[in-house]
Amino acid sequence: MPPRSAVSLPAWAMAVLVALPLAGCSPALDWRTVRMEDAKLSALLPCKPDRATRPVALAGRSVALSMAGCDADGATFAVSHMALETAAGAAEAGSVLLQWRAATLGRIGAPASAEAAAAPFSLPGALPLPQAVRVAAEGTQEAKGGRPVAVHAVWFARAEAAEGGPRLHLYHAVVYAPAPRPAVADTFFAGLSFQ
Repeated sequence: MPPRSAVSLPAWAMAVLVALPLAGCSPALDWRTVRMEDAKLSALLPCKPDRATRPVALAGRSVALSMAGCDADGATFAVSHMALETAAGAAEAGSVLLQWRAATLGRIGAPASAEAAAAPFSLPGALPLPQAVRVAAEGTQEAKGGRPVAVHAVWFARAEAAEGGPRLHLYHAVVYAPAPRPAVADTFFAGLSFQ
């Protein structure tokens, strides 16, 4: 009797097993590691990002929001960061993350069920906050004529000791696409790490 291989699978099953790890890849997505020095964060983006910083009103104050983002394969990928000098600590971080999430989902008119379906999001080194979550939602882009949009997004925070008191760093990473792209979002979020 000829020796059997340790695993004997039909050809179609082998093709599925080989294709599964590539589900988040496509020729249009050229993933590369991008360092955001001011945020002390590295991200995996599928295209060369543009960068910008602008003031935003959040949590009753004006803060500098820095962003790195790009468009690839019909989707927009972005990572945003803000730093808060505060003595309030994790409680304030959670409150600001909640406001940030509400603003993001509100811009696309996402249903309330999107908030209810939020799943915990954990990144090594991040604060273990209940407001650190991953959300998938669908809505419309009014700025683009009311076109449908699917959003995959995460929010998280970390604390840093600094002169003059603790400093909070708050983060938001998001994929906007015409239809849900969970495998692409998985690849994007798995590439987030603190430097």
